[in-house]
Amino acid sequence: MSEAVHTLEGWYCLHDFRAIDWNIWKSLTAQERNRAEDELYSLLGKYQQTEDQKQGSTAFYSIVGQKADFVFMHLRETLEELNELETEFNKSLFAQVTVPTYSYVSIVELGGYMAKPGVDPMEDPEIVARLKPALPKARHLCFYPMNKRREGNDNWYMLSVEERRNFMRSHGMIGRNYAGKIKQIITGSIGLDDWEWGVTLFAEDALQFKKIVHEMRFDETSARFGDFGDFYVGNLLDKQKMEAMLRL
Repeated sequence: MSEAVHTLEGWYCLHDFRAIDWNIWKSLTAQERNRAEDELYSLLGKYQQTEDQKQGSTAFYSIVGQKADFVFMHLRETLEELNELETEFNKSLFAQVTVPTYSYVSIVELGGYMAKPGVDPMEDPEIVARLKPALPKARHLCFYPMNKRREGNDNWYMLSVEERRNFMRSHGMIGRNYAGKIKQIITGSIGLDDWEWGVTLFAEDALQFKKIVHEMRFDETSARFGDFGDFYVGNLLDKQKMEAMLRL
């Protein structure tokens, strides 16, 4: 049996993708639409309060294309809190005009090698800041799930620790070239969802998403061992932009 990788875990994560049923939205009275929006903005205000208290974080983005209209990305201490967020939103009037299109459950993850010898990682401010981050409010977001392949000679889980470390070292060098251009949040989902990891990228320039994923395709780590799910890209939403989106 190959040695399992030791990982560090932080906040639980939910990506909640929704589409708006525009026929239902248009069928509401102006008063109902106003109430629905007020409920939505009230929830967004609560999410911000949670973030200000450093008890979680939420990102809110529109999605380009037909896969969804918007996404909430929530980070919270427990799965129960994520469940409560879902339920609270589902009880709102605004939720009644939305259709869930996709969701992803995971947990913020770092490699165990990042822990300093003899130091409790949860006592290391740098580690804690990465395991329990305030999500960036960059202009653009890109999310995709991924697996490490388990086929024949390209079985990631049959490699030795040293082989895996060498592959990831070269892979990481590419990522470092995008420091300052892309912020990456890696969330582990083995045993939590259908894929093994979720990757969420934030950038001011959406073209950087294409650049980094394209370049990494040529790295042996991705070329031999990477399988990818659907990609979701979008733009930062705030109250003003949401009002413009919903205006008839």
